[in-house]
Amino acid sequence: MKANSPPPYPVRVTVMGGGNFGLALASVVAKKGVPTTLLVRSDDVATNINEEHRHPTYMSDIVLPRTVRATTDTKTALSDATYIIHAVPVQYTRSFLESVKDDIPANVPILSASKGIETSSLGFMADILKDCLGEDRSYAFLSGPSFAREICEGVATAVVIASEDMMLADDLAELMAGEDFAVFTSRDVIGIEVGGAVKNVIAIAAGMCEGLGLGTNALSGLVTRGCGEMRRLGIYLGARPSTISGLSGVGDTFGTCFGPLSRNRQFGYRLGKGETAQEIRDSMSEVAEGVDTSVALVKMIKERCKGYRLDLKYPILFGVAEIIEGNMKPLEGLQGLMNFPTRMENYDERY
Repeated sequence: MKANSPPPYPVRVTVMGGGNFGLALASVVAKKGVPTTLLVRSDDVATNINEEHRHPTYMSDIVLPRTVRATTDTKTALSDATYIIHAVPVQYTRSFLESVKDDIPANVPILSASKGIETSSLGFMADILKDCLGEDRSYAFLSGPSFAREICEGVATAVVIASEDMMLADDLAELMAGEDFAVFTSRDVIGIEVGGAVKNVIAIAAGMCEGLGLGTNALSGLVTRGCGEMRRLGIYLGARPSTISGLSGVGDTFGTCFGPLSRNRQFGYRLGKGETAQEIRDSMSEVAEGVDTSVALVKMIKERCKGYRLDLKYPILFGVAEIIEGNMKPLEGLQGLMNFPTRMENYDERY
C-alpha cells in the first residue's frame, strides 16, 4: 500500500477522543479517503460535527472532512473498526478504557497519541493499554512535533510511529502519510514514551523562564539541559539515544517549548508571571499533560532509578514538580539551576 493510494482492503478508523488532537488525527485519516468515526461524549457535539462539519468548541473555525462522522455510541463507533486511534488524555485513559473495553473487538490494533505518565500507577501509555485491553493485542504509539491546528490547516508535519510490531507500524504509516504529513517508524516504544512525557515538563520550565523574562540565553540553556535529562532517563529505561535525539524527543521538545500553540509552555509562562498552578488549571479548557506528569515523573524516577543524588541528575524535572506542588517559586527554582555545582557538562560520560 503506497502512501497516496487506497489500501487493498476496506479500512475503517475510529478515533477515541474529540479534543484538538483527536480532531487533527481524524482529519489526517479522512483526507486519505478512509471512513473515520469520532467517538465523543456529547450528542450535541456529535450532531454539530455531522451537520456542520465543525466541532462547536475546539478549533471551531476548522472545517472537518465530510468523511468524518461523530457518535456517542461506543458499539456503533468501535464494532467495525480496522484501527482504533486513542486520543484521550493520559489521566483519564484508564477509566475511559474500562468503560468501552467490552465494545472494542478482539485483535483490533490501537494507535495511542496520548503522552504522559499516569499519576496513580506511574505507568506510561503502553502500561495502561496492556492493563486495560490485554497483552494479546498490537499497540503503536505516535509522537513528534505536531500541533493539532497546524495539522488541520495542512501545514507540513513530521511524526514517528513506534511499535513492537513493525508490520503494524508500517501499515499505520502508509495509512496516515500524505503530502503534508510525513510518518516515520521505530521499534523504540519506551523511547517514544519517555520523549512524549518529559518534553511537556521541559516546556513548563521553558514557559516559566519566558514568563520571568530571563532572556534567550537562559531559555536556550534550560531547554538544552532539559533534553540532557530526557536522554539520561531514556537510556536508563532502555531507550535508544537516536530516539531521544529524533522527532519524538528533541524534535517534540523544540516544538512544545518554543511554539505559541503549546498549552504546557503557556502554563509555565503564567506560573512565571505569578499565578498559582490551581488558578491556571481552573481557567484552562484543555489539559496541559505536563502538569500531572511532572509530579508523577519524579515519583517514577525515585521508584525506578536507583542511584546517588537523583535530584542532581534531574534538577529541571525535580524542580518543575516542586513548583507545581507549591513548594518553590519559579524564580527560586531557576536561580537554583544557575547556582548548580560546577561539573562536566555531561558528567555521566566522564569516562
